[in-house]
Amino acid sequence: MFDDTSRLIYLVLLLLVVGGSVLASLRRRPGEALQQMMIWALIFLGLVAVAGLWPEFRGTLLGRQAVLEDGRIETPVAADGHYYLTAEVNGTPLRFVVDTGASSIVLSRADAERAGIDTARLAYIGQAQTANGTVAIAPVRLDKVAIGPFTDDNVRAVVNRGELSGSLLGMSYLTRFARVEFDGSRMILTR
Repeated sequence: MFDDTSRLIYLVLLLLVVGGSVLASLRRRPGEALQQMMIWALIFLGLVAVAGLWPEFRGTLLGRQAVLEDGRIETPVAADGHYYLTAEVNGTPLRFVVDTGASSIVLSRADAERAGIDTARLAYIGQAQTANGTVAIAPVRLDKVAIGPFTDDNVRAVVNRGELSGSLLGMSYLTRFARVEFDGSRMILTR
C-alpha cells in the first residue's frame, strides 16, 4: 500500500512539473511549444509501435542461423519454440523445422517443386503417421543438401502428399552430425 501511494505521489508531482513547463512554454512561444509536443508525441508513438512489433523484429534480427568460427552451426529458438534451419536443397534455399520426431527429411510439395522435383510424377507408395493422421509419402533422392559449410550428396528424403506448411529436418539427417546440442535458447550442430 505504501509503495503504491508513494508511486502515485511521485507521478502526480512529475505530471505537475512537466505540465507546468508545457503551459509556460505555450504562453511564451505557442507555435514552437506545439511543434515540440508533436515531435515528442511521434517519438512516443514510434516507441509504442516498436514495442508492439518487437516479436516480429526479434525473429528477423535475432532468429538467424550462424556458422561459428570453428565450423559449428548455431540457430536460436524461434518465438514459437521451434528451431529452424535454412538448407540449400539442389541449390535452392529451403527453410526447415528441426523435428526430432520425424524419422527423415520430409519436404512439402511446394518445397519439393522449388527444389526441382516434379511432384506430379512421384509414386506416393509410402505412408507416414503424423499428428494429423496417416499421409501418403513418396521417396526421393536429393542431389545435394548443404547447411553452412556442410554438404551432403545423394540424400534420402520423402515428399509429403498431404497439406504441410513447411518442410521437416528429421533424424536421418541430424544423425549425420557428430553432436546436436540444445543449450537453453539455441541449438548447436557439430560435425
